[in-house]
Amino acid sequence: MALVNPRRRARECAVQAIYSWQISRNDLADVESSFMAEQDMKGVDTKYFRELLHGVAKNTAELDDKMTPYLTERTVDELGQVELAVLRIALYELMKRHDVPYKVVINEAIDLTKTFGAEDSHKFVNGVLDKVAPTIRTR
Repeated sequence: MALVNPRRRARECAVQAIYSWQISRNDLADVESSFMAEQDMKGVDTKYFRELLHGVAKNTAELDDKMTPYLTERTVDELGQVELAVLRIALYELMKRHDVPYKVVINEAIDLTKTFGAEDSHKFVNGVLDKVAPTIRTR
């Protein structure tokens, strides 16, 4: 089995933890501590996981505002929770983590949606990111 990149594992865990936080509306610290206690965090860049989790939670309104014009005929409230979590993570990385290449952010988001999202939802996520990403940065 191929070794999975620690940042990819961090993103996978972040999608799951953010999903849980979005659904439960529990305190973020409680979601984080129970997630880390219950999940296999082996091979995870935990610092990056925490940054994504807290960064998304702290910037939710800004992230949602960024994506809203590109959701075509849907609102943020109509998105699936997985797609919403993935888009929030991708937008956070595009806006705050300039060390992560633009194409890496989009490819990771597509892969995360293929892993955790509904069938073909990766096409929607890709479409939104293709439109919004150039408004945030060019590469």
